[in-house]
Amino acid sequence: MYRNNKPTPETMEALHALAAVRELSRHASEGPLRIRVEDAKDASPIAIPPEAVEILIDALDGIVAVRGGANEPAGAELGISQAAEILYMEVPEVIKLIENNEIPHRMVGGYPRLRVHDVMEFLFDLQVKRRAVLDQLVAEAQEQNMGY
Repeated sequence: MYRNNKPTPETMEALHALAAVRELSRHASEGPLRIRVEDAKDASPIAIPPEAVEILIDALDGIVAVRGGANEPAGAELGISQAAEILYMEVPEVIKLIENNEIPHRMVGGYPRLRVHDVMEFLFDLQVKRRAVLDQLVAEAQEQNMGY
């Protein structure tokens, strides 16, 4: 996970994939996404249909699962600030999760340590819950003919 206090390439890949999933998920229902390749010389946008966006999100989720800790050694652990980065939360929010036993941890010298796999699993559960709430809101809006 970390070597000499630096993330491994696999961890960085998982974090990039996770960031991409987060951004794509925010815009997935907006119709075809127009994505521009930042380093391309012509930099013309590419239209990606919604079905392809969902497939891309699933593929990126797979990268996060494989590179983000599911295959890490049992001892691969994170500190609170590292877990907060992965979860896109502030450190006090992660501390509250730990205090409420919402995420597994162990104490090392008075400091909580979280297994990479547990953090990634919590993140996936959180994404599933968020998506379910959004789906419910959309369904209610459609029932009330609110234009969604």
